[in-house]
Amino acid sequence: MKLKVKNFDWLAGRPVVILNNKTAKKINVFQGDRVALQNSKKFYSIVDIFPKLVSEKEIGLSTEITKLLDIKQGSLVDVSPAPMSPASILIKKKINGKTLTEKEFSIIIEEIVTNNLTEAEIAYFIAAQKMQNMTIKESISLTKAMIKQGEKLEFNSKYVADKHCIGGIAGNRTTPIVTSICAAAGLTMPKTSSRAITSAAGTADVIETLSNVEISLSELKQIVNKHNACLVWGGSLGLSPSDDKIIQVERLLNLDVESQLLASIMSKKISAGSKYILIDIPHGPGGKINTLTQAKNLGNKFKQIAKAFNVKIIIAYTDGSQPIGNGIGPVLEMLDILKVLKNDPTAPKDLKEKSIHLASDLLNLCGQKNSLKKAREILASGKAYEKFKDIINAQNKSNNFDEKVKELKLAPYKKTIISPEDKKITKIDNKKINTLCRILGSPETIGSGVYLHKHKGKISSKQDLITLYSASKLKIKEAEEYYKKEKPITLK
Repeated sequence: MKLKVKNFDWLAGRPVVILNNKTAKKINVFQGDRVALQNSKKFYSIVDIFPKLVSEKEIGLSTEITKLLDIKQGSLVDVSPAPMSPASILIKKKINGKTLTEKEFSIIIEEIVTNNLTEAEIAYFIAAQKMQNMTIKESISLTKAMIKQGEKLEFNSKYVADKHCIGGIAGNRTTPIVTSICAAAGLTMPKTSSRAITSAAGTADVIETLSNVEISLSELKQIVNKHNACLVWGGSLGLSPSDDKIIQVERLLNLDVESQLLASIMSKKISAGSKYILIDIPHGPGGKINTLTQAKNLGNKFKQIAKAFNVKIIIAYTDGSQPIGNGIGPVLEMLDILKVLKNDPTAPKDLKEKSIHLASDLLNLCGQKNSLKKAREILASGKAYEKFKDIINAQNKSNNFDEKVKELKLAPYKKTIISPEDKKITKIDNKKINTLCRILGSPETIGSGVYLHKHKGKISSKQDLITLYSASKLKIKEAEEYYKKEKPITLK
């Protein structure tokens, strides 16, 4: 059935179409069903039914569908019930413990990209990986399938590099610092990052406090070719596009799956043209990985996937027993980053030292000698800070860096918790700190989060321990109650 397009300025979070109830009845679809849409492209979408929003001869499109189909108001589009997806059968096969082939993974990923799987079916696919595990061959096949369905970047530079942390550690915002150091040293760093899944902020959330992070592939290439690097959100680029749909469901499930993590990270890096990759795997209580043995097991899997794609990789096994840096939350983390880049004496030493060592590892992987000394010199000289400013200005298409920094504001309400007496901080739980920040409104309210005045070690009576920031008095109260009940910081 051909229907006239009515574009709604409405972000649904996923591709959604609106049908009149009489139209839905004619083509035999119901609320929550899928329909196939076709003009010059073919795509699938979930159905919502609102009789008063569209007429019988119209179809309403969410902003997501409008962009995907590149279709204008009043155009005609062919609408029909979507056929049952062959991926559903393959997901069931994996749920039953069977091994999937590269071709079968390609079918599943293609159906995810074209939106012919519901969020429930994607959730089953994620859960199947978790319950039945995946062989390394399956992880490689999944990575290949994810790369195949997206855009790919190529750069003329000999050393196209990237770094990624598997996450789970509050703060730990090393990426902007490492990228700035390495780009200043001559490496090409097309750095794409994700938004927060379960943490208080993702790298993209933090960079967005100063810069536009949603740019086109052509803009990315121009910025990287001119400045050696970018710091953008990967979800807007079409690199391994299935990953962003899968991450969206993982966020809803609050679930991290190892095989999906491997494929997600490697598909994005390889799609961006990276040939030299550093993976930071923090380990310790409260993180994603508890022990060094588990971390090395995961690291070996990264190495096997890298070998299959002929890329060089180095794994950094780092301390994940407590948060890195002082600020946790988008603006708070950016303030830490700026202090490190500007060589401020009050900059968090743990964030500074970790960033220098990770940059050194990546420079060394790319054949640069005396890499640790070089990384320190680039940071100390201010070259990394100038490179960071250049990247931000390029992404904003304006030389407004200083004005943007002045606009960084913390949330208006705060509460500082002090140490009741002379004590020793024996544990700071990353998961609980991240949850605390979520309660306070992070990352959606960019100025919310927490500031850690102390890390593990001695603390004096009445010394500031942690400050909570929020845009809501109610959330401050809820966060205080959570803090008292769950004790994210252990004092003895």
